Amino acid sequence: MANTRSAVKRIEIGERNRIRNKAYKSTVRTLMKKSLVALLNRDNKSLNTNDLKNLISLTYSKIDKAVQKGIIHSNNGNAKKALLAKYLRQNS
Repeated sequence: MANTRSAVKRIEIGERNRIRNKAYKSTVRTLMKKSLVALLNRDNKSLNTNDLKNLISLTYSKIDKAVQKGIIHSNNGNAKKALLAKYLRQNS
């Protein structure tokens, strides 16, 4: 247990940041999964091309924002975007 007021405050700030980072990581994972499923099921036309482009654009944006905020490493963000680009190339 923390002995000083500043240490208690740092624990509270760390917990707040952990919850925020967890939510952001969850959002990125969800968007990645939705994008990959949409790309793999592209032949059954569940999403039109415009919706698919918007979804991938949103996913790229969230990944870049997570990297910018330091929530995920830049190499991890680049790998996620490269995976999306690979599936986009294969299924176009």
